[in-house]
Amino acid sequence: MLKLKPNCECCDTDLPPSATNARICTFECTFCADCADAIFGNTCPNCGGDLVVRPVRPAKFLTDYPASSQRFTKAHPECAHLRRAS
Repeated sequence: MLKLKPNCECCDTDLPPSATNARICTFECTFCADCADAIFGNTCPNCGGDLVVRPVRPAKFLTDYPASSQRFTKAHPECAHLRRAS
């Protein structure tokens, strides 16, 4: 089952379970569509795999199978200027 990570690992944009702009690779690295396309050319910077549209988990399953709440960002040099101030 997918973790459905809650944010883009590049710019830290929120990506709720219903987000249609979430992109993932086979290792579930998660990015927003803007970063995936414009910064990484839809190729995961971590593994080199394709970044594809993340499936949306139907709301009726979120109670029993919740999305992850653990935010994750990675220090990709291409993303440094995009991150929210802490």
